[in-house]
Amino acid sequence: MSSPVKPKKAAAGSAEAINRHLGVRVKKLRTEKGWSLEGLANASGVSRSMLSQIEREQANPTLAVTLRIAQAFGMALGDLLEMPGAASAISVIRGDDHAYHYKSDKLCRVRTLSPLNLEKDVEFYEVQLQPGGALRSSAHFEGTREFITVAKGQVRLESADDSESLAPGDSASYRADVPHAIINAGKGEATVYLVDIYR
Repeated sequence: MSSPVKPKKAAAGSAEAINRHLGVRVKKLRTEKGWSLEGLANASGVSRSMLSQIEREQANPTLAVTLRIAQAFGMALGDLLEMPGAASAISVIRGDDHAYHYKSDKLCRVRTLSPLNLEKDVEFYEVQLQPGGALRSSAHFEGTREFITVAKGQVRLESADDSESLAPGDSASYRADVPHAIINAGKGEATVYLVDIYR
């Protein structure tokens, strides 16, 4: 689902703050490493001129460029962009925040419970299935595993050719690098908590 559109003024202000922070942060990290702009360019694959513009807060780098810079410093993207003191150290996802609704239809609702910057590392979801509902997934990246705990209802778990029936309080782990599914096998609503671990 698409997230609500934020006012342009607020979005522009936060983007400027991120650019200022990124410029200062990149320059500080580069200096700590003893790298020249050329050295960081070689390590990241980002051009020297782009890096110079970022440090001077004159560029609005793409996510891909920012990720390459973070990787050059051996950091996650979120760590590079994190702005200490700019907000609480506690990250809260409100129950009514539709930006975190990964999927929503009449039979299946999937809500992301983990910060979006952790995606492709660890993902945590609440899955609600109505009678007859199912969450079917194609194979994820090789080595991916999923862990689920049933909070309510009866579900059938399928992973490739294997299947298990689960009741409230039951937990299971299984391969998710093969086709897999969580199916409501009962007559009422089912709720499960799902964690994806990427390797």
